[in-house]
Amino acid sequence: MDCFTTIILSLDSKLKICYFCNVNIHEKYIRRCIELAKNGFGTTYPNPMVGSVIVYEGKIIGEGWHKKAGEPHAEVNAVQSVKDKSLLKKATIYVSLEPCSHFGKTPPCCDLIIANEIPNVVVGTVDPNEKVAGNGIKKLVEAGANVVVGILEDECSELNKRFFTFHQKKRPYIILKWAESQDGFLAPEKEMGQERKPVWITNQYSRQLVHKWRSEEQAILAGTQTVIDDNPKLNVRDWTGNNPVRVVLDQKNRISKDSFVFDESVKTIVFSKSANNISTENTIFERIDFDEKMIPQILAVLYQHQIQSVIIEGGRQTLQSFIDQNIWDEARIFVGKAIFEKGTKAPELIKKNAAKTYIQNDELIYVRNYD
Repeated sequence: MDCFTTIILSLDSKLKICYFCNVNIHEKYIRRCIELAKNGFGTTYPNPMVGSVIVYEGKIIGEGWHKKAGEPHAEVNAVQSVKDKSLLKKATIYVSLEPCSHFGKTPPCCDLIIANEIPNVVVGTVDPNEKVAGNGIKKLVEAGANVVVGILEDECSELNKRFFTFHQKKRPYIILKWAESQDGFLAPEKEMGQERKPVWITNQYSRQLVHKWRSEEQAILAGTQTVIDDNPKLNVRDWTGNNPVRVVLDQKNRISKDSFVFDESVKTIVFSKSANNISTENTIFERIDFDEKMIPQILAVLYQHQIQSVIIEGGRQTLQSFIDQNIWDEARIFVGKAIFEKGTKAPELIKKNAAKTYIQNDELIYVRNYD
């Protein structure tokens, strides 16, 4: 057996977390935790996605994942799935994120592990939430458990990049998304009296993928002109899942009240300069100063609303503002076969670290911002 030792610097310096183990075995089960956690993609907000596995003598005897905020956490579901509870006193519990140590809508998972006398705990990564932030690990160690921390840490952090961004940067994880023509336009030039509806650049499969993405993120944001021109619903229609919170910029109250974004069908946050707007149950008006650092103000309000992720879907001015201020985390850009020759130009983005794939005849470019 190899000795794997980790020292958690944020804890009391006297606490040394050490467990004799084969690191490769731990990676095997933490990888399974990650797989399980992904089952909660889009349904756990504001909680993170977490998976847990319980192992006894080289065999999985229980596993579970967190399905929805307010429902049992991954560790609870894993423990409940174990048929012979007496084995827990000789088992190892694996969890992709540090077990919680505070009372929220459910009791602390640390207490459950301690109560069941599970002797060995392997954790993928520390929870960045200040309510946890190492306290769960500390509590387990003080109760006598052997604890390993930092197995597949990067993968576990990537799994919950939205949750980590929210707690570490105090803002949502920001995804820029747009579709542009082969010659670099978001939309053709508008004609007088033209019907308010989107102009499709991509094929039906790309559009279905976009609706899948919407179901996975907590909010979707569109600028004033996009809503005026296209009258979008900004919901999930071509996929099964939750509708994201709609976020709309309407500085001067130019958007018609008969627009879909005001239909009360989905929670909608509207940013305006006016102090006279009246909020309803599902349409919430937020006042900001559009002349002074608009984007940080928007993100601060979304943080207050506990929004952990947002897709920015347009229009050009809105997207370019996030790009120019370098406040974004990833971009997803479709390039269709249409040629417009003139119209609204696509945003300008230096595509470093880009990856490309194809959805039939549509090119899809992924860009991550590591700055």
